[in-house]
Amino acid sequence: MNETLTIRTLKVPEHPGQQAPSIFVAGQVATVLRFEKDVDPARTELQSWKGRFEPPLVGGKKVVLEPLRDLAGGEALPLRVAFVDGTELMLLVRSRSREDGGWIDYQVNVFRDLDSYNAVLSSLYDSLNRERKLSDENERLKKEENSVDHALATLLANGEVKKTPFRLKRRWRSKNEDMDTRVDFYEGPGKAAVVVHLTNTDHGEPWTFDGAYLTRDFTNSTARPFALRMDRPILVPGQSGKIAVVVDKSAFLTDQGQLTDLALQLFRGDGLLQVAVAVDHTLIRQ
Repeated sequence: MNETLTIRTLKVPEHPGQQAPSIFVAGQVATVLRFEKDVDPARTELQSWKGRFEPPLVGGKKVVLEPLRDLAGGEALPLRVAFVDGTELMLLVRSRSREDGGWIDYQVNVFRDLDSYNAVLSSLYDSLNRERKLSDENERLKKEENSVDHALATLLANGEVKKTPFRLKRRWRSKNEDMDTRVDFYEGPGKAAVVVHLTNTDHGEPWTFDGAYLTRDFTNSTARPFALRMDRPILVPGQSGKIAVVVDKSAFLTDQGQLTDLALQLFRGDGLLQVAVAVDHTLIRQ
């Protein structure tokens, strides 16, 4: 999953309501909670952590949590944070759902004194970071609007293949208990394209799109750029949708200027791999 390292400010009143604030974690990712005053290790406790988390690290003004695997959706583990001055704070440790935005906490600065200098400063940094992210996202969207590859991906996702320079090269199908999948591979002049057709055959939960990755060896260090468009990010039971990916020839080039094959991976909302296919460099039509 594609995450950006951020620091979140969490302000907790001295007398909060019934619902304890939530901390969002992910498997094998460390989350650091930073407080204004020293934590008491002897009285700080995360319920039901054994066998599911690394032993929580408690010391100074920090608590570090690291799940061994993702928590189940809707699950909430109580975390009681006790301070050396005798006060306590209750938090809930959860996994973050895609409907909520999907991000997790890497570091959370927790403040009880809402008007303290550090609390105000941390909130200011939060606001500046949000403004920067919005600016970056707007810039990315502007570039995509003028991108030839994104325009081609939009046509493919809308089923308008005849308006593109691509020709169908081959087709692959797969069925399991909850999804029918068809993958169409297209060759093009200086570009390749893949269109994934999905039909949700599950009788329970909707299917949601989590992310796509194009790499040479399934590692982040070899990730390559691509354009992606889809006609719908959520498929209710019985519904079908398309995900179109367009890859420029430059993405297939090694540092030595040789063409190499790539691997496309599509992940669903619970973080599991939905589709993994090879994107052959021979799809590039000279």
